[in-house]
Amino acid sequence: MKEEMNITFRLGTEEDSELIMQLIYELAEYEKLLDQVTTDEEKVRKSTSNKEFETLFACLDDGTVAGYAMFFPDYASLVGKQGLYLENIYVRPEYRELGIGEKIMRELVRIANERGYAKMEWHCLEWNTPANNLYLKLDTEQKLDWIYYRLSQNDLARLKTNY
Repeated sequence: MKEEMNITFRLGTEEDSELIMQLIYELAEYEKLLDQVTTDEEKVRKSTSNKEFETLFACLDDGTVAGYAMFFPDYASLVGKQGLYLENIYVRPEYRELGIGEKIMRELVRIANERGYAKMEWHCLEWNTPANNLYLKLDTEQKLDWIYYRLSQNDLARLKTNY
């Protein structure tokens, strides 16, 4: 493993919309989903301004952003409290294997605890071995008894005519 780096964190603002958009593209390219990106900087700016999501940046001492996480509150109905849903976590290739992904996860755990959240959840692509290994290293509970479903925007439009 490469030498660990000093990382500081900051929450994003709407002024970070261009950076957030750039990181979304980088993540989509890594996940082989670049053709599915339909958002743009203005949508990101509006969503950030409306607090539809938050962005956590992992920064080097010189301010360079090495990685980020995008998250928002969800709801844990069984306990009647909010939780943290992690939509994206991404570390730029040149900063991988430096412990930054783990530091981002630990900062998110700190935020979830500080806010009194009941849980923290996310999904990970099956083939993303480095990410899955990190999550297992953190003693997370892998929910193999749940099946993940999705209705895409096209599916929603298609089903709309049936209801």
